[in-house]
Amino acid sequence: MTEAAPPTLGVLLAGGLARRMGGGDKPLREIGGRTILERAIERLAPQCEALILNANGNPGRFAFTGLEVVPDDVPGFAGPLAGILAALDWTARERPAIEWVASAAADTPFLPHDYVSRLHAARRAAEVPLACAESGGQAHPVNGLWPVSLREDLRHALVVEDMRKIDRWTARHGIARAAWPAAPVDPFFNANTPQDIAEAERLLALHGDA
Repeated sequence: MTEAAPPTLGVLLAGGLARRMGGGDKPLREIGGRTILERAIERLAPQCEALILNANGNPGRFAFTGLEVVPDDVPGFAGPLAGILAALDWTARERPAIEWVASAAADTPFLPHDYVSRLHAARRAAEVPLACAESGGQAHPVNGLWPVSLREDLRHALVVEDMRKIDRWTARHGIARAAWPAAPVDPFFNANTPQDIAEAERLLALHGDA
């Protein structure tokens, strides 16, 4: 019998600059008549004790989700690690009984329904504190599992060491990979370009919301 995942807070990371999409918020683009963000929320929320959104700028544009919008608290655009740190800090402050945060890119409309449980299983099996997703042999460092207990270490790496690369920081602590097949639909497909939106529409038409 698979061990149940401990209580975990989910965060959808929507802090990117969307340069390849021509600016704007990638997760607010639509496929199948619904925003990518709505699809990501629908998949991740049932797996978590609570769900928040990491985004910078005016939070009002995400009001339709009903989610708490948590901005980066590291100066400048520090990338995904800053969003993860913001989520860890929010969890420590607002939900102190929760010891884990699972992050996912907010522009991934096909997130797996067993995402959180398999991340926990991978880090338990490897006896390391961190886990990230993998599909088709490719790691997805932004889509991962983070212990709240490492937030001060992460803050030091970001603020003092000016570290931006996720892999550099996770290598210090040990990270497991939870693997999913990339076919028929890669569960970590993300929409970076207008061409990706068209591909997501095609995949949705072929395979639905399975």
